[in-house]
Amino acid sequence: MQNLLDALWKQPDVLKRMGRLYGETEVENQVARYNKLADCFAETFGENPEHLCVFSAPGRTEIGGNHTDHNNGRVLAAAVNLDTVAVVSPRADGLIHVNSEGFPPMEVDTRDLAVNPAEFGTTPALIRGTAGALKERGMTVGGFDAVITSSVARGSGLSSSAAFEILIATILDGLYNGFTLDSQTRAEIAQEVENKWFGKPCGLMDQMASSVGGLVTIDFKEERAKVESLSYDFTSRGYALCVVNTGGDHGDLTEDYAAILREMEAVAGVMGKKVLREVPEEEFEKNIPEIRKVTGDRAILRAMHFYDDNARVLEQVNALRQDELDHFFDAVNRSGDSSWELLQNIYARPTEEQMALGVELSRRFLEGKGAARVHGGGFAGTIQAYVPTAWLDAYIVLMEKVFGPGSCIPLMIRPEGAVMMPVK
Repeated sequence: MQNLLDALWKQPDVLKRMGRLYGETEVENQVARYNKLADCFAETFGENPEHLCVFSAPGRTEIGGNHTDHNNGRVLAAAVNLDTVAVVSPRADGLIHVNSEGFPPMEVDTRDLAVNPAEFGTTPALIRGTAGALKERGMTVGGFDAVITSSVARGSGLSSSAAFEILIATILDGLYNGFTLDSQTRAEIAQEVENKWFGKPCGLMDQMASSVGGLVTIDFKEERAKVESLSYDFTSRGYALCVVNTGGDHGDLTEDYAAILREMEAVAGVMGKKVLREVPEEEFEKNIPEIRKVTGDRAILRAMHFYDDNARVLEQVNALRQDELDHFFDAVNRSGDSSWELLQNIYARPTEEQMALGVELSRRFLEGKGAARVHGGGFAGTIQAYVPTAWLDAYIVLMEKVFGPGSCIPLMIRPEGAVMMPVK
């Protein structure tokens, strides 16, 4: 079968761009991956689509600011070289057909874009919601056929959901609106979709990092987040950025995540505000005796984490800008301690403490070098570690001996967010 993407590889800048997105050593593997996906498209939808495009949206890694975004705090995050990719062709009947690897085929009719509570928590809700949110903004939406694959594994802590949301927004924008959405608006749409159509409260960090790309610091204090790009190469400084999937099921943890948001907002509410960022830290501290009567003690500890980690993001950003890597690692470790002790999101149940084990094993292995911490939402899933490159192979062996083959994933910071590559 002649590959549908032959024309793509003949474009002079494409292979160079693939090297930017995935790393030079991965170009050949990625070309094979894209070609395999195109073959899947041909088998599913036919070999001769009138118009064909390839889209990619990356996963993200949280560098700093654990559970600070949803209370209008600061974060430091980065897009990574694991992504969700789609081969797509538009269709004229308004139907969206998606064949996503590992899922049954899905169909969404763009003539029905209302919120459907019966769809909460499902992938069709994300597709329907993205089309609905775009249409509410006066943008054109329409149907398409797509086959999708992802190297951002579900439950990996690298936000496969945000990558998928950003991907669908990019597809509809690229096919029907000339790829005109700026990256920040695209991220805001994806957050709205997850909150309103998917039925899950979330902040904006995941979607913003996936959409914008690179290493970014984001301040959510104002209604429109302030996004600043940074440039830092951990590899050239002798460290590998890794995540380790320690296991555990996220499926029944929605209430644990929601409780963090709810309790932080409850503390703010006692002070007459909606979120903690609106409450000066000194006012919070002065009123702890009254606040605890309303919210209980865990909410106060979580608020303390918010204030501390919100300030630590500035420490981390300044340390990277000044190339003070030891200071940066110290802040990362202190953030991890705060998540463990104050935020209390390193495990959900006393009998399932794999994240705590992963952090402690990492710190003992590192012997004071680098850093290790909880990563992302917490309770189950991934930890993050900065490992001297000379020790990386030994670290991978240790982690995979404990948590299983493929559990330790070295990452590259991807300099671009969501991208569209027209084929014909």
